[in-house]
Amino acid sequence: MQRENKKIGWLEGIIEAVHDGILVIDRDGIVQLINEEYTNITGVKREQIIGKTLVEVRPGAQLPTVLKTGKVMEGVFRKEKGMEYVVDMAPIYENSEIIGAVSICKSIPELYELSKELKKSKQRVNQLEKAVGLIHRARYTFSDIIGGNTHLRKLIHQAKKISTSNLSILITGESGTGKELFAQAIHQESTRNAQPFVPVNCAAIPSALLESELFGYEEGAFTNSKKEGKMGLFELANKGTLFLDEIGDMPLDLQAKLLRVLQEGTFRKIGGLKEQQIDVRIIAATNKDLLNMVQRERFREDLYYRINTVHLPIPSLRQRKDDIPEIVASIIRNQKHIREFQIEEDVINILTEYDWPGNIRELKNTINYAVNMTDNDSITYEHLPETIKVHFLHKKTKTKPPQSLEALIKETERKAIMDTLKETGVSVKGKKEAANKLGISLASLYNKLAKLQINL
Repeated sequence: MQRENKKIGWLEGIIEAVHDGILVIDRDGIVQLINEEYTNITGVKREQIIGKTLVEVRPGAQLPTVLKTGKVMEGVFRKEKGMEYVVDMAPIYENSEIIGAVSICKSIPELYELSKELKKSKQRVNQLEKAVGLIHRARYTFSDIIGGNTHLRKLIHQAKKISTSNLSILITGESGTGKELFAQAIHQESTRNAQPFVPVNCAAIPSALLESELFGYEEGAFTNSKKEGKMGLFELANKGTLFLDEIGDMPLDLQAKLLRVLQEGTFRKIGGLKEQQIDVRIIAATNKDLLNMVQRERFREDLYYRINTVHLPIPSLRQRKDDIPEIVASIIRNQKHIREFQIEEDVINILTEYDWPGNIRELKNTINYAVNMTDNDSITYEHLPETIKVHFLHKKTKTKPPQSLEALIKETERKAIMDTLKETGVSVKGKKEAANKLGISLASLYNKLAKLQINL
């Protein structure tokens, strides 16, 4: 609750700093925030409207319509008790769900005097929407990291100790190990937890656009740029944390600019002349070997040591298989189902033996698949994905060496069939393809599966 109050306080600070009238309602149409400028323009005081439904105080208000339809309304003329003003209104989204709406208003005299500022009001609405949404991005804490593995617990202990510092952190690990989960937990544990946590995937944004996303640009900076310019993620993350995921994919020229920001604590927008001060903590993450990339001159050595002040290597799931039963139980508990599911012990054993190249992400997908495949409350071997089944059967056959020539022939035949099925899959279509590859008929394949007691 204390953290939420800090976040609300941070948002109120933004709204008071904007020289336009601002009003924010929640999903129920109840007024949560207004600034002093709103009172100056409309004459409505804070104590008259906060905590009440907007239509109760302002019967002609159109913001509830925006909340209901999700459509932006711009340049709406309003006149209340002799006050004339123009309002822009927009819904506020979180995870594709409307959680409220915001209105920005200007008095008519101010519109004439500050026409250039009016053009920028759309940008301010977008920035407020983005800021409100990004506050809720850091929702995980260290308590959400499941597992009692010794190495994992030591890593969490280390991460907690450095959370309260301003040191840059490099999180490494395979895809799906939970690098962003650690980053969010560190932010939540830090003194910056009331400020934004802004994530950016350096691999997901085209190189040509990444610079403008990070630093923003001024009006008319380049062809087809927005007339009002754009706020960058560094500016949005000011006083908070910027999470640079997949930093190993950042272009070399942009690495140099990032290094300068980290060293000087200033940045310049594209097309801008003025240096802006910035206070941002950097948490970077990658699944690549950055030191090897440095040696191959694919990553700047000076930047590597700048972001690698603290190194947190997240273990893969196969390195902490003792945590799998607890993780599986947590995944099942978090399922949005009314039923409670039980998972058979032999299934747990199979999951523990598997090496999980996709790590926790793959395990979660496997359990979600199994839950949706079962018709009752029990998860058995038959409910597992085909990839897991084929891998298990293939591994099972390799652990039984033949004892005689006849057994050797059977084992060789079994291995050939299993290897082919692993490639084609065990569906009817896959079996047909496997029979074709083996040079036998589908009926012969079924006979051999029965003879060799291969159960799919």
